[in-house]
Amino acid sequence: MATIELQNIAHSYDGGETFALKEISMTWEDGKAYALLGPSGCGKTTLLNIMSGIIKPSHGRILIDGVDITDKPTEERNIAQVFQFPVLYDTMSVRKNLEFPLKNRKVPADKIQQRVAHIAELLGLEDQLDIRPGKLRSDLQQIVSLGRGLVREDVAAILFDEPLTVIDQNFKWTLRNRLKRLHLATGVTLVYVTHDQTEALTFADDVLLMKDGEVVQVGSANDLFLEPSHEFSGYFIGSPGMNFLDAEVSNHEVVAHGVHLGPVADTSLSGPHRVGVRPEFVVPVEKGGIDMDVVKVENRGGFQLAQLALADQKIMAKLDADLEISAGERRAFGFVPERTFLFHDERAVSTMKPMSAGAAR
Repeated sequence: MATIELQNIAHSYDGGETFALKEISMTWEDGKAYALLGPSGCGKTTLLNIMSGIIKPSHGRILIDGVDITDKPTEERNIAQVFQFPVLYDTMSVRKNLEFPLKNRKVPADKIQQRVAHIAELLGLEDQLDIRPGKLRSDLQQIVSLGRGLVREDVAAILFDEPLTVIDQNFKWTLRNRLKRLHLATGVTLVYVTHDQTEALTFADDVLLMKDGEVVQVGSANDLFLEPSHEFSGYFIGSPGMNFLDAEVSNHEVVAHGVHLGPVADTSLSGPHRVGVRPEFVVPVEKGGIDMDVVKVENRGGFQLAQLALADQKIMAKLDADLEISAGERRAFGFVPERTFLFHDERAVSTMKPMSAGAAR
């Protein structure tokens, strides 16, 4: 278990012409589970490899429990890393693969036996212990690889680089829950890289959302969904993502595409902004709403997804499954004010205020 501190960490692969990872300073708290979330090429694996020692950062320092380990090789950092594809010894059985990291550290034989049995039970590998990994399906091989990373009790942190890529979709939920249970039982610091928002939001205490080498927001699943501080948080999190409208703020009012949306909470704002509202917070209303044309409606089983026309702009609304609505209607909708954000230079700067009854549609 460990606290990991990043001090002005940045990295360039081309001698400083461009930076794959722009300057980051933060502290990873002891015993918490973190996810690095973002699209391919955003810098999340670079950051993970800097923490593990595979890459030395171009700038900055990294400390574990106050000790500067920036220049230390991987084997001296007491960090386990689980890669995207299984890294196993096929000449050994699953049992011996799990034993190997402990034998290297001269752990007593009885302790090795207990620890391997515990990890095998946790990951459902009891029946595969005496089989060579090459005889297993690819998803089971990755589970063995996960076990290799989890088997050490003295590890300072465990780093996962997209470990569920080869795992069957139906088994991912089970495995995430098993990993979560292990984390709660051991209290080890976990860092989990993924491009899958479901994996990140269900697994981690805190999610670091990354874009173009920068961390754009850090927070819980609720923070990223309900309180996006950056346009990318609105776009990347949620399915579908946030609706965005170009707008103008004048005399405390927000106007988008010629339509008055209502008052802004921060009365000091003026000029061009972007309005962002998630489909979940575009709701049918009886009074004080905005008349919109219903372009099409898709029944998604547990909910309906409606495409609406606001002037010349299309927006999405996520509606209750039992709401009676169909394409071709003209209906009044409202934006939940405290969940409707104004952005400037991609950063959230305010929310809306409730529209008064009888506001212009």
